[in-house]
Amino acid sequence: MVSVKLSTPQTGEYEQPTGLFINNEFVKSVDSKTFDVINPSTEEVICQCEEANEKDVDIAVAAARKAFNGPWRKETAENRGKLLVKLADLFEKNADLIAAVEALDNGKAFNMARNVDVPAAASCLRYYGGWADKIEGKVIDTTPDTFNYIRKEPIGVCGQIIPWNFPILMWAWKIGPVVATGNTVVLKSAEQTPLSAYVAASLVKEAGFPPGVINIITGLGKVCGAAMSAHMDIDKIAFTGSTVVGRQIMKAAAGSNLKKVTLELGGKSPNIVFADADLDEAINWVNFGIYFNHGQCCCAGSRIYVEEPIYEKFIERFRQRASENAVGDPFSKDTFQGPQVSQLQFDRIMGYIDEGKKSGATVETGGNRIGNKGYFIEPTIFSNVTEDMKIQQEEIFGPVCTISKFKNKADVIKIGNNTTYGLAAAVHTTNLNTAIEVANALRAGTVWVNTYNTLHHALPFGGYKESGIGRELGEAALDNYIQTKTVSIRLGDVLFG
Repeated sequence: MVSVKLSTPQTGEYEQPTGLFINNEFVKSVDSKTFDVINPSTEEVICQCEEANEKDVDIAVAAARKAFNGPWRKETAENRGKLLVKLADLFEKNADLIAAVEALDNGKAFNMARNVDVPAAASCLRYYGGWADKIEGKVIDTTPDTFNYIRKEPIGVCGQIIPWNFPILMWAWKIGPVVATGNTVVLKSAEQTPLSAYVAASLVKEAGFPPGVINIITGLGKVCGAAMSAHMDIDKIAFTGSTVVGRQIMKAAAGSNLKKVTLELGGKSPNIVFADADLDEAINWVNFGIYFNHGQCCCAGSRIYVEEPIYEKFIERFRQRASENAVGDPFSKDTFQGPQVSQLQFDRIMGYIDEGKKSGATVETGGNRIGNKGYFIEPTIFSNVTEDMKIQQEEIFGPVCTISKFKNKADVIKIGNNTTYGLAAAVHTTNLNTAIEVANALRAGTVWVNTYNTLHHALPFGGYKESGIGRELGEAALDNYIQTKTVSIRLGDVLFG
């Protein structure tokens, strides 16, 4: 096994896999090239992981194809479900380790990873384990001399590319439905956060999955991800990440074998507070909506709209609430917000903050780096923004939000939809008619009412417009990995006489 000894405050020393996981083994890359994994809290190197290139992608895809054409194709749906449930059990058994690894190389608070990310990942795997033997075809009656049935079949070898903001949760979101539907997979984890994906890979083998069914690799997006997107023997590609990269993946997929594509992309989600809302509750959920996971959330409620009568009061109270968020060491029990994931992301966010200041927006709180070591940024609120400002239109992906006032429902629906994105939105009100009217009018894949970021594995998640194609989670995600086949048989003497 290709691995190193690492240590975390929660687990002590443990064995960290660092090789590519192909055919149920951790192996070196073909060229034995590695890359550094950086601790975002200290800016120090944690370890080196094997770096996959085009040749490694070929090997992983060949392993997945062999498994798909071999014993996995004949595996019963019931046993596929049992394997996923066993994997979910192992996630729960190893929850402290997985959460600690998330805190180490992603920077998210250990308590948040332990109580949110890892349990949600296990629940997702178990949910799709339950779906495995419930994917059904049907018989359709057309004419008396014809027997027609519809089969739901796996697509084949699927490529999946996950982001760095929720490494273990996105791993589960992708692996659950692809396995439940009988496919095999090559999954690429983000090069910024490969460690928990490899810990999970070690559990794949322990759960009893046959070799080649689940392969986990890591490499640079422009090399490894590009090779997967254009690979002629990958039948389907699924990607979660930025809209810019999503466009590139679509082009590569179209330029090769026209493989099926699903994309879960960016957002610039409106979080709307009406004057009749429970103000204390609204402020808490607005705070969670933007600062959860350090603002590194595709559905973050980064555009806050507050009805005029309570605008000034809301700003004052929200400013105070944001300043109370504990920012610091991910392994501290009180930490809510850890560091941003990388130097690149830190610089990008600080660039948007500078742009907001130069464009004339008012910094209500935050706007600065915290300390001189680690990628820590103060929770930041901008007011006095206009709809044409970059900080109002572009996804910042950090602990930065804008706050604006609105006059009435028609006004806020118009400006709420004034974005190229359409991933999520929220409405805070005590009026049910207002909640339903505004929720129905917003062009977003998910609309929360009097809450935010409350995702569940049974509920479809995805976006309108430039926020993506297809849906993650729920029964809807199964369709991403299924081919529908019609079989039509002419009855009579010729065949059955």
